Amino acid sequence: MGCKSCTTGGCGTRRGDGAVATPGCKNNGACGTGGCNKMNVFDWLSNMEAPSMQRYDAAVEVKFKGGRKEYYRNPHQIELTTGDFVVVEMQTGYHIGCVSLQGELVRLQMLKKNIHQHDDLRVIQRLASQKDLEKHEQAIARDLPAMYRSREIVKDLGLNMKLSDVEFQSDNTKATFYYSSEERVDFRELIKLLANEFKVRIEMRQISLRQEAGRLGGIGSCGRELCCSTWLTDFKNITTSAARYQNLSLNPTKLSGQCGRLKCCLNYELETYIDALRDIPQVEKPLETQKGRASLQKTDIFRRIMWFGYGTESTWYPLPVERVMQIIELNKQGVIPESFDLLEPVAERKEAARGLSLNSDLEKLDKKFSVRTDKKKKKKKKRPEGSGQGQPTPVQAAPKNKPPRNGSPKNRPSGPGPSSPGPQ
Repeated sequence: MGCKSCTTGGCGTRRGDGAVATPGCKNNGACGTGGCNKMNVFDWLSNMEAPSMQRYDAAVEVKFKGGRKEYYRNPHQIELTTGDFVVVEMQTGYHIGCVSLQGELVRLQMLKKNIHQHDDLRVIQRLASQKDLEKHEQAIARDLPAMYRSREIVKDLGLNMKLSDVEFQSDNTKATFYYSSEERVDFRELIKLLANEFKVRIEMRQISLRQEAGRLGGIGSCGRELCCSTWLTDFKNITTSAARYQNLSLNPTKLSGQCGRLKCCLNYELETYIDALRDIPQVEKPLETQKGRASLQKTDIFRRIMWFGYGTESTWYPLPVERVMQIIELNKQGVIPESFDLLEPVAERKEAARGLSLNSDLEKLDKKFSVRTDKKKKKKKKRPEGSGQGQPTPVQAAPKNKPPRNGSPKNRPSGPGPSSPGPQ
């Protein structure tokens, strides 16, 4: 039962005797292509044999549907391999999951997530048999029809909630319904109808819109898979000030992700922008010059150039940060500088010269190909006018006072012709 999302055709799982049951990359669930598991942790200690006395085998990480991971104790000392399907203890009944991490990295992950090993941690009962896996597949097959039917019931009740996913337990005794809503929902009547419909225990679990996007997955505007569905697990608060620090346009359609909230990637480079902005002055009011008042239009943070423009003009004048600080100090002293001395668009000429040097290779290529096309055009024979298809070619009229030629110079006789008189 290899993973179906692997691009190599299945990672391959091991049977009880240790043989690979399915073909594929044979990495037992930890596929290096990244298409097998989402939010997986690369076990870089898998090929290192630690001493048996120091090996951490008290707990393992087990992954379930939707990238959900939990940690379970292994009191029976079962020999496990990454990718094995195991039967784990649940609050009611049992469930089947896939071992995603084991060994020393499990201890580090539990320490990172502040999870303490104690007796309340649930245990792994046994390795999943073929019969258990068949029952698990039957439970998975119920998820999608149950979600469609549940959405119809929610619509009939008129509840303001969005049902995003359903997960049946492997023993078919419990079903967890994941939903998102912006307000408090009274779903007591809904639970009664769902219990009568599916004959199982019902658990309603509310998730945020970011968690919902992570469970569903998708492709972002960058062309790559969503961060929340591949590696991002901690969703931090994101405000519009992150976009303001980076001089981004406050356009909600560009700043919002598929979850409808601000993109998580706005926080990735925020600290770099904040560090770069420390040396850039804050222009609280327009700069006073003899030409008029120049207002700040744009700031190039990393090149340390600020663009100013007059109210009556559409031209923007670039100015280095040092010159801006100089003008601010002059204005504080009551000095109004010359407009062209301090607001001369010098940086604009440097920008144009830099653009020419950057695009010089492209211009050479354009000239090279344009010369080739001109040579090809010259080599082509020019057709006479009117020699189009279906039109007869006009015959050139013979000049007057000249006898018509009797043939080409090659076929013309060397002696005098009949029309020309011989020598007297």
